[in-house]
Amino acid sequence: MSYCVNCGVELDKTAKECALCNTPVMNPREVIAQNAKTPFPEEKGQVEVVKSKDMGIFVTIVCLATAITCGLLNAFVFTGALWSLAVIGVCVILWVTLIPFVIYTKQPVYVSILFDGIAVSGYLYMLAYMIESDKWFWGLGLPIVIYITVILELLTLCIRKLPKSFLTIGLYVITAIGLLCGGLEFMIDRYLAGEVHIRWAAVVMTICTVIDIAIITMLSLRRVRNAVRRRLHF
Repeated sequence: MSYCVNCGVELDKTAKECALCNTPVMNPREVIAQNAKTPFPEEKGQVEVVKSKDMGIFVTIVCLATAITCGLLNAFVFTGALWSLAVIGVCVILWVTLIPFVIYTKQPVYVSILFDGIAVSGYLYMLAYMIESDKWFWGLGLPIVIYITVILELLTLCIRKLPKSFLTIGLYVITAIGLLCGGLEFMIDRYLAGEVHIRWAAVVMTICTVIDIAIITMLSLRRVRNAVRRRLHF
């Protein structure tokens, strides 16, 4: 049953126009199907996906252009100090860090962490060369970078090879934090004072130890573990 859009009189199914006011009868579906243009695009568009190779080329060009530009400025304009080494080192670290994400996505995570450590070590050496003093690099900078790299490698190995859950990952991370703080204070004290006096790291390591014991207890007792999972929703 249909009605005239102008006067509201009931129309016959076969009527082409209103018998009362002669208003043409149109079926909205037929109008759209024939030639009516909707205000929305009929074809679905899709943005072209950026390939990781193209992104890798972009990142490489940006880092290389920045390094070359700063090097030329340092060589011919601002020649007072080797400040460009700091910028070049940052570009190298950025490029090495982005390799697993945009250039070579199949690179093992252990190799990525190793390359990151090498890049940071190279950057610190550039800074030492820039200020013409490398004693701090060999005595403190390089050992810290090596130690942090080893901690990250071990943490990654535990997460990937050992049983993995919310509690176990927390156990691995908290243990790594305790070891990291203890090692950092040990190396800093030995370099600055020649003696080792564990102070702030002892507090951090004590807290980490207590948390580790609590997590191990929860992992050992099934009822406690299930109760914690229900309350924390994991």
